[in-house]
Amino acid sequence: MSQYGPSDRSAFAVPGVGRGVLDVFSYRYLLRLLVRKGILTRYHGSVLGWAWSYVKPAAQFLIYYLVMGVFLNLNRGIEAFPVYLFSGIVVVNLFNEAFGNATKSIVNNKALVKKIYLPRELFPIADVFIAFVHFLPQLSILVVVCVVVGWVPTVVQLAGAFLAMLIVLLLATGLGMLFGSVNVSFRDSQNVVELILLFATWTSPVLYSFTMVRDTLPTWLFDLYMANPLTAAVELFHSAFWFPTTSEAAERPEHLWLFAGLAVVIAVVTLLVGQLVFRRLEGRFAQDL
Repeated sequence: MSQYGPSDRSAFAVPGVGRGVLDVFSYRYLLRLLVRKGILTRYHGSVLGWAWSYVKPAAQFLIYYLVMGVFLNLNRGIEAFPVYLFSGIVVVNLFNEAFGNATKSIVNNKALVKKIYLPRELFPIADVFIAFVHFLPQLSILVVVCVVVGWVPTVVQLAGAFLAMLIVLLLATGLGMLFGSVNVSFRDSQNVVELILLFATWTSPVLYSFTMVRDTLPTWLFDLYMANPLTAAVELFHSAFWFPTTSEAAERPEHLWLFAGLAVVIAVVTLLVGQLVFRRLEGRFAQDL
């Protein structure tokens, strides 16, 4: 007779049941493989290859600069407007790529999901890591440009930039798991995500100054605008990269660190909600795929 009682199942693990995001740390090798595969295959067969990581944001910057800076004269209203514009673009690009790719991660890896068990959270998290790797060339360009124009940031400003990246990555992971799990059964989710990504660019102070919003909206609505985690992340990047390259006479948002703390809370809550929905729906992945 077994040393465990007839109803004692403590020595066994239920197949297909894990600890969610925490299991990703136990599958670091698989995570590295997924990230490496995503990086190597992204530009496979491309003539320019990794150069596209520089060409795309450069083209995006040029279009926005011409439209917003030259045609709408924001170039005159915002000191060092090119640095201001690009430091906001890189943050939004990180969010858009991480969130957009994570949403499609389960569907894109349906062959693995249907055949073997592994923590399904690996797929959206791997796509977030891949987006971060593609973000680094854009960040390097921003740093080089800032250094050329006399960038001398403080430790606090640099800490704000790291906090901004953390906010964006947590938010994108949570939303990616939420919409990625729903997307398995309802492919309309991808269309909803595209709308969110469109709003993300225009509802954050990337192409315009936060003062334009502050001077137009009532106080309570402006506070709601600043409570957007992506807005706080963009302004933290502006403070770290753009502000030190100016005469430092430009206005900065009041209570920015308070809004940054709120952004962290919202991002963490989003991650928890995304994980909860993901765990509830992952039992249907193989069937719906």
